[in-house]
Amino acid sequence: MHAGAPGGVAETPMHRAQRRRRVQPGGGSARIGGVFTLSPCRMTPIDVTPDDARVESLLARMTLEEKVGQLGMFADMVRPFAPDVNPETNVSNAAQVLEQVRAGRVGALFNGVGAARGREIQRVAVEESRLGIPVLLAADVIHGMRTVFPIPLGEAASFEPELARRTARATAVEATAAGLHWTFAPAVDIARDQRWGRGAEGAGEDTFLGCAFAAARVRGFQGDDLRAADSLLATPKHFVAYGAVAAGMEYNYVEISEGTLHDVHLPPFKAALDAGALAVMTAFNDINGVPASANKALLTGLLRGQWGFQSAWWCPTTPPTWNWSPTATRPTTATRPSVRSAPGWT
Repeated sequence: MHAGAPGGVAETPMHRAQRRRRVQPGGGSARIGGVFTLSPCRMTPIDVTPDDARVESLLARMTLEEKVGQLGMFADMVRPFAPDVNPETNVSNAAQVLEQVRAGRVGALFNGVGAARGREIQRVAVEESRLGIPVLLAADVIHGMRTVFPIPLGEAASFEPELARRTARATAVEATAAGLHWTFAPAVDIARDQRWGRGAEGAGEDTFLGCAFAAARVRGFQGDDLRAADSLLATPKHFVAYGAVAAGMEYNYVEISEGTLHDVHLPPFKAALDAGALAVMTAFNDINGVPASANKALLTGLLRGQWGFQSAWWCPTTPPTWNWSPTATRPTTATRPSVRSAPGWT
């Protein structure tokens, strides 16, 4: 283990070679200006630990539909980010979403914005649903909310992880003030094919540097206290080898050796989790023929078993249908592989 390895990642021979030929990231200073005074959309936190009796009581009382619903994340039509597009449809969809929240069939909503309507969603969830479970409000907040910072690849070119921590912290303050709890960032994919456009979301081609920025951004988004009003849940993505898609084509297949997978693509995820990340987003691709979102060897064997990750992982639902997800309204043959990798499933 190299003492300077980001996030406590064991230093591989590749890390040592990279460290010899590159400037080790770190040091320096960066100043982020601005004062943020908006009140965040938050419900009063409940003191819950993993073995809390209240959690067990809720699980015992939940119907199958409610359990599956709590695994679901749906578009936030109550607070659409483009409200002027099809406004009449938005009103109709908002009513449908609130009805599903009222029925306890929604675990999270994504890509909405606005503290006032966010509180209305929470009021319906807490006061009008049978079990009163709040809704997680999430969004893709990648490099700034109201204040726009350089893209992650540009920040990585500074070799200043502390800069990335500070911009992520400022982003978290603004995003939580806009009624969000959770961001789908940072992207920690290692990208070595310039044809792959989403390389802009990560830290580039270097695994060691990627580990440093992954850990820094997680610490920035989440802050020192997860119960603080300005703590934004981080989600390292896309697990895993998304940057290794064939020919750099989005959603393409991945054929990769075990050595390259473990030496190049997995370490940034480990660094992010060691920094405290409590969510992981799976990749859109398959890995040697097995969809990343239904890969038992990686999700259950590695992520849960070897790494001891006990929190949530999320499967995107917008890619091609072979990327199975536990967010369907009812469990089906397609969703079972993913659901069984979630906590409490075997």
